[in-house]
Amino acid sequence: SVVCIGEDIGAAGGVFKTAQGLFDEFGPTRVWDTPISEQAIIGAAMGAAMTGVRPVAEIMFSDFLAVCWDFVANEIPKVRYMTGGQVTVPLVVRTANGGGLGFGAQHSQAVENWAFTVPGLVIAAPSTPADVMGLMASAIRSDDPVMFFEHKALFASKGEPAPEGHVLPFGEAAVVREGTDITLVGLAWSVPIIKEAADLLATSGISAEVIDLRTLVPLDAAAVLASVAKTSRILIVEE
Repeated sequence: SVVCIGEDIGAAGGVFKTAQGLFDEFGPTRVWDTPISEQAIIGAAMGAAMTGVRPVAEIMFSDFLAVCWDFVANEIPKVRYMTGGQVTVPLVVRTANGGGLGFGAQHSQAVENWAFTVPGLVIAAPSTPADVMGLMASAIRSDDPVMFFEHKALFASKGEPAPEGHVLPFGEAAVVREGTDITLVGLAWSVPIIKEAADLLATSGISAEVIDLRTLVPLDAAAVLASVAKTSRILIVEE
């Protein structure tokens, strides 16, 4: 029941090669190349999700969510509520997010905060390869629609591989580094930045605790508050 739908995700393997190999393994009935129409991609995925399919719809650059924002903000997250739970929309929208790589003004925005204001959406933004795997596994299994932001600056990064069958629950932040003097909170691309900052602070005798939120919705406020109770200081770093 899981299908992938998007531009150039078939034989081309995706513009960032994040769908490489899927077309060869599953074929054109499971991996659908689409025209250049974000409204068509998200509209078709929404309809499919309402009838029992679990689509993973790709929007090539997160900026282009603006083209299909009515579906994302007004339709998809409201269906389960408006039908009293009779109809769910188990849909994942994955998209390349963020700036810093010179892709141009319409291809370089970090738009997770657009979705953060919309009730009914789960919002994931992983920072490591293993977290991409674990959170995507949870996203595909979720009966709620999930916005899955993958930062372009992290595509070439390396990390520990995910263990077999890795499923990472939503709303569980990771304490990447323990500390006692200040809490540094990040998401996606800002996580390696604050890890580097913590290393630099350590050379001056300052102990920084580093927290990777992993998901904005649900938000692991308990982990953040527990850290601040220990350090008494917090710095939130977002793009």
